[in-house]
Amino acid sequence: MTTSRPADLVPQAEPAALSADEGAALYRLMTWLSPAFPVGAFSYSSGIEWAVEAGDIVDAATLQDWLSSMLTDGSGFCDGVFVAHVHRAASDRDEKTLREIAELAAAFVPSKERQLETASQGRAFIEIARSAWNHDGLERLIAACDGAMVYPVAVGLVSAVHKIPLSATMHGFFHAVTSNWISAGARLVPLGQTDSQRVLAALEPVVVATGTRAMAASLDDLGSATFRSDIGGMRHETQYTRLFRS
Repeated sequence: MTTSRPADLVPQAEPAALSADEGAALYRLMTWLSPAFPVGAFSYSSGIEWAVEAGDIVDAATLQDWLSSMLTDGSGFCDGVFVAHVHRAASDRDEKTLREIAELAAAFVPSKERQLETASQGRAFIEIARSAWNHDGLERLIAACDGAMVYPVAVGLVSAVHKIPLSATMHGFFHAVTSNWISAGARLVPLGQTDSQRVLAALEPVVVATGTRAMAASLDDLGSATFRSDIGGMRHETQYTRLFRS
C-alpha cells in the first residue's frame, strides 16, 4: 500500500535506548562531575582571582581569552593528559605505571595553592567514591598511587574502575573544570548568568579540541606556557582580600 504523506511526516525509527550499563555509566559520570558533587571546587579559582585583581580579566571577553589559554596551553591540557594516562593504566591494572603517573601529576603543579586545590579535590573525590560508589579493585588501585592523588588522577582512576569510556570521561572532566573556572570568574568580575553561558558556549570547540588532543598525547607532550596564570597562582597567596583559596 502506498502513502501520499510527505517523507518528513513518515515516522522514523526510534534511536536505540541506552543499555543498563551505559545508563549507569552516564548517571555516575554526570554525578561525579556535577557542580553539586562535594569536592569543594567552588572554593578555588585557579589563580583567576588574582587575574581579576591585576586587571587581566575585566569582562566576558577577557575571561574567555584567559580560559582558552589555560585549556590549550596550560593546566587544562596537562590535567587532561593525566586523566587519559591514568585511565588507561587503571583499566589495565598496571599498578607500577599508575604510581609513576600519579607521582608525576602531583609534582607537576606549579604553585602551593594550586597544589592545595588539586590535592584537596582529589582526596575528596576518592573518599566520596569509596563511600558511595565503591567497586571491586578500587582500593588496590588507590593504594598503588601511594598517596599521590590529585584531582585528574582521581577522576581517571575511578572512571576506569567503573568502566566509563575514556572519551566520555575526558569531555565530562573538561566541562566540569571549565564550568568551575567560569563560575569563579562570574563572581569576581562580576558577570551575569547569560554572559557566563555565552563564555561556556564559546569555549565548547576549545574544550572538545583540547580533550581530543589530550587523549592522543604522550607524557612527553606535557608542558605549560601560561606563565601569567602560573604567576597569578603564586601571587594569590599574598592578596590583601580574597574570596577563594587559590
